[in-house]
Amino acid sequence: KQERTVRYMSKWYEAISEEPSNIIYSRIRLARNWNEYVFPSRLDEAGSRELVDGLRDGLKDIGEKTGTPLFYRPLETMAQAEKKALRERRILNRCAVEKTCAQGLYLSEDESESILLGADDHIRLQFLSSGLCLEKLWQKADEIDDAINEHFPYAYDEKYGYLTTFPTNMGTGLKACAVVHLPMLSQLKKFQSIVADMGRLGTSIRGIFGEGSENAGNMYELSNQRTLGLSEKEIIELVNKAAVQLNAQEFKVRKAALNARRLEREDETYKSYGVLKYARKMAEKDARVFIGQLIAGETDGLIAFEKENSLYSLLVGIKPANLNLWASRPLDKDETDCVRAAYIREHLPQICSWS
Repeated sequence: KQERTVRYMSKWYEAISEEPSNIIYSRIRLARNWNEYVFPSRLDEAGSRELVDGLRDGLKDIGEKTGTPLFYRPLETMAQAEKKALRERRILNRCAVEKTCAQGLYLSEDESESILLGADDHIRLQFLSSGLCLEKLWQKADEIDDAINEHFPYAYDEKYGYLTTFPTNMGTGLKACAVVHLPMLSQLKKFQSIVADMGRLGTSIRGIFGEGSENAGNMYELSNQRTLGLSEKEIIELVNKAAVQLNAQEFKVRKAALNARRLEREDETYKSYGVLKYARKMAEKDARVFIGQLIAGETDGLIAFEKENSLYSLLVGIKPANLNLWASRPLDKDETDCVRAAYIREHLPQICSWS
């Protein structure tokens, strides 16, 4: 098991790691449905309104029970630009963004805890944190899940477990995920066999920005394949073990690369910093590549910064919808690339003078 000590700032993804690791963040997600209503896809507008209003009223004090204040937002009146930005920050999914009838969102100030109402399922609980801390997040999720279940009996079957909109979520309804940075390991010929091995173990791994060359920045999401036939504890242990293995393999490959061509690695890192620091126009894919090289360089001790800073938070901020919010106006493609470069210049930390 491996957990990192972190200091929290305004958002969960701005947490500062005090120990080097390639495990960027952890996520726990639970899908639940109130047994008095059919699945959201089968509800008409009036039914959706009734469902969401009932859930909202019953959950208004949920933050007091768990110790984390949660603030409610009605999604059907939220601007589309803000919903898209929340999707980029992994709070909403596509269904929640595109759906126009009643939906609701309880969200903590740091965005690490959320309860989505009336999207794919009646209730979707989500917990996010920097580093590898799936067990800690599951304890939080389990506590809130029990508190909600006191007010709203869940759709449950003795044979199939919790009943959900998608059959792939039935059983525990639990999706445990760890996002891992694999810039070196993913370039090896044996990487596809590693992915296959993960599949045989019951986990899946996919690029969070796409597959193959499209996954610029080399961030990969590792999660459980099954929710049925395994206990919550077994799912957490499965994903946790796989994440630790990938982290160790990535470090092994990087250590060999440092021993063989340290100067080349340093050169890549500092060139990436220079482009990010001075570019006036930056495509998202290019930015992800350069930021990814900086993240690896900092993790390997090749570069240090004057101020503690989460480089991963840059990957969140440079997404199109979040840039629109930062600029306070809609942006066309050319404007987006210019504003992205400006955003990076403003948020990129200064290099230590001794680096």
